[in-house]
Amino acid sequence: MGMMSRKEQHNVNKLHKRLRRLVGTAIADFNMIENGDRVMVCLSGGKDSYALLDILRNLQAHAPIEFELIAVNLDQKQPGFPEHVLPGYLTSIEMPFQIVEQDTYSVVKRVIAEGKTTCSLCSRLRRGVLYRVAGELGATKIALGHHRDDILETLFLNLFYGGKLKTMPPKLVSDDGRHIVIRPLAYCKEKDLAAYAEIEDFPIIPCNLCGSQKNLQRQAVKEMLQQWDKKFPGRLETMFTALQNIQPSHLADPLLYDFHGLKAGNGPVADGDKAFDPEIFETGVEEMLSLSAELNEPR
Repeated sequence: MGMMSRKEQHNVNKLHKRLRRLVGTAIADFNMIENGDRVMVCLSGGKDSYALLDILRNLQAHAPIEFELIAVNLDQKQPGFPEHVLPGYLTSIEMPFQIVEQDTYSVVKRVIAEGKTTCSLCSRLRRGVLYRVAGELGATKIALGHHRDDILETLFLNLFYGGKLKTMPPKLVSDDGRHIVIRPLAYCKEKDLAAYAEIEDFPIIPCNLCGSQKNLQRQAVKEMLQQWDKKFPGRLETMFTALQNIQPSHLADPLLYDFHGLKAGNGPVADGDKAFDPEIFETGVEEMLSLSAELNEPR
């Protein structure tokens, strides 16, 4: 980074403040980190996990609670992986870390040869190794670098392809039931994290594990969300807010809500169905103009 103008410095400070505030709020909202926790931060070498570690270190220095951080990277034995980069960086910032060597590469390559996409396999293999390491390190929490956009993408992937209304939660119990997994960046936007990584000049390592074959469905959903964000500013924020405002009585899952036992005559219901009234939504001016332009386009 060259010399920054005062305005640029002001924006940088604002970005740092915003991300720290959002991470702090997410941690508080979901009680992600408690006093005495030992947090294992999973570091991939990508921008999000670097930012996660950096922001957690900052909070660790200033938060009213005491917690430990240990960075863990999984060296998956991919050819050409620059294995000195992460240890060099972590040593330079005096961060305790562990590099775990596990040859998931050859397993993944074998499956690729059969022509299957492997992001899910790769992450399943990684997950198993990371749970084991968390146990060995006595970590009470496992922190992952997924952000708001990852969470929204996953919501649509499940909706379009999985037939489920679910996404990555900000906090969960691991599938082996033994660990708490947290996502402190749950409220952070990807473009903020990308800007942060550029300012901080993190030594980013691209994932070339599988010729970086992007999961095509995820790529399509990502592009859809990016287009919406350009065209309808605020839409992604509203969608994320929706994930925090769920009314099981107004969906259609009989396991989640007792539709069978529903009876009339118990007095008015708060937020009951206004069955004959269409829902009215407030629309921003830009969105109105854009929608009306779309509706009037010659077909």
